[in-house]
Amino acid sequence: MNHSKIITEEAKPVQIFLGLGSNIGDRRHNLESALAALALKIKVQVVSSMYDTNPVGNSLQPRFLNLVCEAHSSLTPADLLTFIKYIEKTMGREPGPVNGPRPIDIDILFYGNQVIAAPALIIPHPRLTERAFVLVPLDEIAPDFIHPVVGKTIRQMLQALKINPEDIVKLQNTRGESCMK
Repeated sequence: MNHSKIITEEAKPVQIFLGLGSNIGDRRHNLESALAALALKIKVQVVSSMYDTNPVGNSLQPRFLNLVCEAHSSLTPADLLTFIKYIEKTMGREPGPVNGPRPIDIDILFYGNQVIAAPALIIPHPRLTERAFVLVPLDEIAPDFIHPVVGKTIRQMLQALKINPEDIVKLQNTRGESCMK
């Protein structure tokens, strides 16, 4: 076996989907800054529009701006999580209440078709099937992607969700290409 090949060979990039949200400070700037930081280690391919959304789980806080991006990454899931947590920390996220306000939140929604159930990381994201603020922008960029556990497309999961129109409002002129510059 040629061990030098194993050490030097790069991992094949994996298609990933990330959900980003912000409800403190300049929300749009926070999302754009997070995308720019992500692009340092992953190849961002497509970014959804931004959506103004009601907070979930703790309604006594400002509304969020949310988006979803598709990217390719050679990072392992654990390394990707570490990188994401580093970005969140450098952007001012501090430990706080679950579902509390934050300048940036980045979730790994899918890592290829992998299913991971570790104490620090669950992929696919365990609550994405019930969250319009994830499914609506995900449907915009990947309606036919099949959830590896549920076995349904993003579009099918979105159609099964009951959505109050005031809970999620698409912002005009926010399609992701402008965010990746």
